[in-house]
Amino acid sequence: MYLHKHISANNVSIDNFPFQREIAMEAYLIENPTVLSMETEGFNEVDILKCEVTLLDGRTDRNTDGRIDILAKYGQEYLAVVELKLGELTETHLSQLESYLKERNQILQKFPDIWDTTVSSQPKWIGVMIGATINPDLMLKIRKGYYFDIDIPIAALTINRYKGKDGNVYVVTDTYFIERVKNKDYTKYIFNGLKYGKNRLVLAVIKDYVEKNPTITFSQLKSKFPDHLQSRETFTTETEAKTKRDRRNFIEPNELITLADETIAVSTQWGILNINPFIEHSRKMNIDIKIT
Repeated sequence: MYLHKHISANNVSIDNFPFQREIAMEAYLIENPTVLSMETEGFNEVDILKCEVTLLDGRTDRNTDGRIDILAKYGQEYLAVVELKLGELTETHLSQLESYLKERNQILQKFPDIWDTTVSSQPKWIGVMIGATINPDLMLKIRKGYYFDIDIPIAALTINRYKGKDGNVYVVTDTYFIERVKNKDYTKYIFNGLKYGKNRLVLAVIKDYVEKNPTITFSQLKSKFPDHLQSRETFTTETEAKTKRDRRNFIEPNELITLADETIAVSTQWGILNINPFIEHSRKMNIDIKIT
């Protein structure tokens, strides 16, 4: 079990300021997607992809269509179906989430570009419930490690909002999730004495190469790390990366890399299918990468 609690009050007197509607909670999460982070390995990088996704016959518990509140992505392995509730999370809400997960293939059919098959042939899935509180029995079930359909882990978050006398809004979240998920790839890579996951490894290697070759241009770097290593693009310009609808590049200020003639954003899309060609290519360039 992993329990993460975040409290921010700054010694200010605060009062309850609950969400009045699920759409308000949804809007808050869209603006603050890091709230969905599990703060555990493999589930600490999250991107919100879609909201209000309709599934035909998605409510198998009621024989009606259903609607996914949020579709998110954790790292490069998992797509997440996120269900929002204003009150207490119960077994009824777990059943509703499971009914959506049963129809998960509809999501891939409706949005064929949402998953990069150059990273892995199929996504892994996770279900996430979010409410104000959680039924104690349900909480224990999830903390012990509950899976739907054998290998789809279920997580729960409680989120509560408060308003301070200073006018600021504060949020408290509790996350209930197992510490290690079965069937997850926990491979780490050592470069320059530090451990990295797949996409952070690529970012570190290219950053290091540019630091050692400060006059290198965009086209020269492309010849050193060609696009076929990733299958689509190893990196692109900052401008191009920021015009994409879905985040597929490292675009935070500390992640961008400045070349002699461009600023570039390295692809985040690295998984079990394309990381080994990148490592093999790098080793031919005398770049030392170890696998743990």
